[in-house]
Amino acid sequence: MTHALTIGQLAKATGVASKTIRYYEQIGVLPPPNRSAARYRQYDQSGVQRLRFIRRARSLRVPLREIKTLVTALEGGRPGLRPRLLALVRQQLSAVQHQSDELQLLQRQLEQVLRRLLTSPRRSHKDGCRCLEVEGG
Repeated sequence: MTHALTIGQLAKATGVASKTIRYYEQIGVLPPPNRSAARYRQYDQSGVQRLRFIRRARSLRVPLREIKTLVTALEGGRPGLRPRLLALVRQQLSAVQHQSDELQLLQRQLEQVLRRLLTSPRRSHKDGCRCLEVEGG
């Protein structure tokens, strides 16, 4: 039998806080671990791998509900995991590309405002400050 890890050891091995591990168990993203006679959580190597998978998915901003579905499929050895994962990664990539487009637009608008602030003379306007207006907006 392999050496069982405590929650603290699992946290250290995966870089996931103990509190987060308990939360993942509570919401069903992680299955409940085995318990020692003293009721301490005990994790095996599959728990380490599962939590690393979850951590990586979270770093890619995969929603917990999606991770739960993937982990359940992994646990059950269900076929079709790869296509599901492929679709999820494509969906996440599309969302990131959309966010990137929005951030690039925001960057251009901020650059316009900055140029206006740096180049326009200081004077008051009867209609109020127009320094934050964006060209074409």
